[in-house]
Amino acid sequence: MQTVTDIAREIVAREGGYVNDPDDPGGATNHGVTIHTMRRLGLDLTQDGRIDAEDVKVLTRAHAVSIFVEHYYRRPKIDQLPDALQSSVFDMYVNAGANAVKILQRVLGEMRIEVVVDGIIGPQTVRVAQQAMNAAPDHFVDAYGIARRNYYYDLAARRPSSRKFARRRNGGKGGWIKRAEEFIAPRFHLSDAQHRERTAQWV
Repeated sequence: MQTVTDIAREIVAREGGYVNDPDDPGGATNHGVTIHTMRRLGLDLTQDGRIDAEDVKVLTRAHAVSIFVEHYYRRPKIDQLPDALQSSVFDMYVNAGANAVKILQRVLGEMRIEVVVDGIIGPQTVRVAQQAMNAAPDHFVDAYGIARRNYYYDLAARRPSSRKFARRRNGGKGGWIKRAEEFIAPRFHLSDAQHRERTAQWV
């Protein structure tokens, strides 16, 4: 069985190395850790009195893994969710922060399970997530993954600068969509034709 460290290592590998894409609101990023996160945590790795892109560049993979485990898994209390759901929510939390939890809470609402959509994993969210898992053990994780995928499509539709993350230049699935589908059973993956139909209205 995978440990949380194993999952974090997979996230780091999925995120890749240093990038500083002007279309990415995260800014300078290395191994998935953004400059904003490093500033929030006070990580002046170069010890020059400021936290900038140079600090992001020298961040190691091992350090990124430790940041994700502590600040994107344990502190948000993802470890209290049903085991089968944790890797997908953890991966999404690294990518989208508290929106990962809001997506989960909206999925629960669509299942007619009452829960406050606040992006916080508290006792209520933990309890009803387990309730949903017990009620639909073969579908709940896929439902969350599909909701993740929809979030990416909707975000790209609203924010043209982000469309390149959801759709490749050749029209195929972009990194965001492929990432979401890693946590969805193959039978629920979109075909290339379905993906192109979904993005046909984008300029």
